[in-house]
Amino acid sequence: MEITLHLGAHRTASTSFQHYMRKNGARLAAFGIGFWGPQQTRKGLMEGIFPSPGTVPAEQQAERERCRIALAIAKAEEAGFTRLIISDENLIGTPRRNLRDMRLYPGIGERMARYGDALDGRVVRAVLSIRAQDAWWDSTIAFAVARGAQLPPAAELRHIASSPRSWQDVITDLSCALPQVELKVILHEAFASMPERRLAAMMRCADLPRAHAREWLNRSPDLSELRQALLDRGSDPALLPAGDGPWQPFGHEERAVLREAYADDLFWLRAGAGGLATLTEEHGPDQAGQTPLAGAQIRGRRYDQEGARRLAQAGGS
Repeated sequence: MEITLHLGAHRTASTSFQHYMRKNGARLAAFGIGFWGPQQTRKGLMEGIFPSPGTVPAEQQAERERCRIALAIAKAEEAGFTRLIISDENLIGTPRRNLRDMRLYPGIGERMARYGDALDGRVVRAVLSIRAQDAWWDSTIAFAVARGAQLPPAAELRHIASSPRSWQDVITDLSCALPQVELKVILHEAFASMPERRLAAMMRCADLPRAHAREWLNRSPDLSELRQALLDRGSDPALLPAGDGPWQPFGHEERAVLREAYADDLFWLRAGAGGLATLTEEHGPDQAGQTPLAGAQIRGRRYDQEGARRLAQAGGS
């Protein structure tokens, strides 16, 4: 059975994709596609991948985990599934860790090496969704604040914006952790609201069900919702800017830096990502594929000074 890991990232419509997969389980079974989501991965099935302290040695815990996963895979095969999608954005880390370290998924390499070992080398494909860094951090911070986190001070926002770690580093770490696995990268901006097309791009199949394909879950809270969340826990809602709509905690210069980093990531991916990953972009209503960019092989952070100036101007508009 072919196993595909859908790894998120967070804030790239992963919950909506998982909802679509669960709701269409019977329909997808007709294609031989099975699905494990957070309900499976976070409730015992992969519990021992990160050993717990106690009397049982870490090696024994890991071996038990491999056996438990192998048994579950065998049952899926007996049920007639030829392809299995495992989707859980927490496999690569958590937003809380990203916010604490003020950079993108610093532990993804070690984590995914452990998961790859636990799955006994049966993963053939890993799929990662990425999103423009300014929008990704906006959404992550807003979601955290709505759940009780403090508003980040200006110094933390500057630190996040100036971090040299980009999606390119995340993808490189992931490739090193899963060296024999096909790595596909898809853009949130193209696929966020279309889980059926995301699945088609992942699995190279068509005519997938569209039921429940436009149910958008876990949207980022807007300013009015965030003010209410602060008020509910006794904090001052005036700490947030006036107005409605999405909250943008970063200043113009910080936002321009984050946009430049994303432009760099896209140049690198469109140039072939050093053979580490394949970028899938949508460029038509019924078509998904790779989109080459003229001159991409020589463009990037150190070469695209003109592009950086354009992005800085866009951030200040």
